[in-house]
Amino acid sequence: MRFSFLNLFLGCCFLVGSVQAEVPEDNWPTWRGPTPNGVAIKGNPPTTWSETENIKWKVPVPGNGHSTPIIWGNKLFLQTAIQTKQGPELVEELKTSSGTRKMSVHKKVPYDFRIICIDRSNGKTLWEKTVKTTIPHEGHHPTSSFASFSPVTDGRLLWVSFGSQGLYCFDLDGNEQWRNDLIEMETRMHFGESSSPTIAGDAVVVLLDHQGDSKIMAFNKITGKPMWEKERDEETTWSSPVGYVEDGKNLVLTNATNFVRSYDAQTGHIVWQSSGQTVNTIPSPVFGFGNVYCSSGFRGAAFQAIKLGGKGDLTGSSSIAWEYNQDTPYVPSPLLYEDKIYFLSNTNAVLTCVDAKTGEALYAKERLRGLKKIYASPVGAAGKVYLADRAGTVFVLKHGDELEILAQNSLDPNEAFDSSPVVVGDELYLRGTQHLYCIAN
Repeated sequence: MRFSFLNLFLGCCFLVGSVQAEVPEDNWPTWRGPTPNGVAIKGNPPTTWSETENIKWKVPVPGNGHSTPIIWGNKLFLQTAIQTKQGPELVEELKTSSGTRKMSVHKKVPYDFRIICIDRSNGKTLWEKTVKTTIPHEGHHPTSSFASFSPVTDGRLLWVSFGSQGLYCFDLDGNEQWRNDLIEMETRMHFGESSSPTIAGDAVVVLLDHQGDSKIMAFNKITGKPMWEKERDEETTWSSPVGYVEDGKNLVLTNATNFVRSYDAQTGHIVWQSSGQTVNTIPSPVFGFGNVYCSSGFRGAAFQAIKLGGKGDLTGSSSIAWEYNQDTPYVPSPLLYEDKIYFLSNTNAVLTCVDAKTGEALYAKERLRGLKKIYASPVGAAGKVYLADRAGTVFVLKHGDELEILAQNSLDPNEAFDSSPVVVGDELYLRGTQHLYCIAN
């Protein structure tokens, strides 16, 4: 078996023809970066900052969204949903033995579903496009939004999914190339949608797991013509698929409650599958050392290293390289940085670091006092790990076998960082609930 990150880049079609004079590691082309394991290979952003220190620019972002920005060249792209008029808020609650919890909110008013392109040098908007204005058919979790997806680019085209509101393709100057309807989803507890698209070979692939007839669909990335569509025996998941290459073949990996699956990106045929995850699967997979690492952490704990190259049902087989089934993440995806994997417990500021080859814990259950709830996924750059919470605070840790906190940086506490940090070069980008920050020395 031959597998490398160069193959992964090629499989995701980031090195296409005469795509500018840039390569993926100089950019952030998917929500988890160029590898896409959450690592900025050439990044070296600041370690410390505040509202008055190392802020290159700070700009308001219209509407509401948890879309992690992506970057190619001097352009930054993000998604948002903008409420167009006022209306009553409908609240769905769940009564339990411990009390009543707000589970979903829904304002039955029109929203503009919008993609925004921002100039990295100064934060100014270069262009923005409203792809659809409609009244959403269901609500979302109180801490979520109607724009929790991130786009993906190969440096030539940009693909944008709003789930039930459709899939869109633009060039990087904002000219629409094509659009496709998907399916109307009904998510568990009306928590909303969030799975971002991926590129694999000629295909742009979207995952549509919900409480109805779940599907995975592939379209030709240039023309938008349907390539294949497969039914899935899955309930709602929020994990994003990942394209990769194995032995010269383009594949797509999905993480979900019933099975982790590898699909042939050209035909949709299931190459292999393996069970073992929990319900409400959210974290996206990461790749390295001939393995794919999949995790989940709601009503249980699951972290599996699955050897690539298998066929058929791998459940319980020797293809499971190792498992670490405690204190695993519910919302944040793991970070694979060199030979170490960092992950959080549920949505808590409790960190574990394991050896990617063996699954042995280097340190575990380390509480990061000063951080609160965490939805954003950790990011690695220049020998450091960046962790952002929902109260405007970012910890910077030393990448290593032992926990060492290098800095605690606080911004406006009204800026909940649910989007993951983004690093390109010496700049760090943080999208809050109200503003987008560019942090640089």
